[in-house]
Amino acid sequence: MTVRVMLISPASDGPSHEARFGDDGPLGAAGLRRTRAAAGSLPAAGQVLTAPSARCAGSASALGLAEARPEPALRDLDPGRWRGRPLAEVGTDEPRALAAWLTDPEAAPHGGESVRDVVARVGAWLDGLEDGRVLAVAPPAVVRAALVHALALPPQTFWRLDVLPLSVTELSGRGGRWNLRCGAPLPQGTTDAASPAETQTP
Repeated sequence: MTVRVMLISPASDGPSHEARFGDDGPLGAAGLRRTRAAAGSLPAAGQVLTAPSARCAGSASALGLAEARPEPALRDLDPGRWRGRPLAEVGTDEPRALAAWLTDPEAAPHGGESVRDVVARVGAWLDGLEDGRVLAVAPPAVVRAALVHALALPPQTFWRLDVLPLSVTELSGRGGRWNLRCGAPLPQGTTDAASPAETQTP
């Protein structure tokens, strides 16, 4: 038996939503609509978890995961005194501190968690899972941390891992050896199918 972990990132509220540190506001109407449209598409799991934030808990509910229970280890990276501040504002007021945080995995100029801290926290949770399937709604920082730990990536790659809104990242393994499953197949019969021109080879 192995552990199969499916990490689901919450939807975003669109490009007009201002990025803020530690943003824990509930999903807006657009985000909720997209999330509800995906309800029923996820497989059953022995454990169904959610990060203990309003956004992730609300996403779990909108996905139809009524049984999801909060897991403290999946909480978002703690931004310390930057919590609630817009990213652009911090970049203007504290450019050196922000640059250090984005380039040095040990740095925590805000007084909260460093990248290395969150990777260690999420890695300990991941390695402590028992065999079976786990579904978890988690913020992008937690998904990045899981990938850095599971694949033994340099922590400097943390910010270079893009986690798309309302996406699923799947890890499987046990005993400290993990595999990443990439390229989940698209549902058949959708209007997103490639046109003949797009499928032609040069």
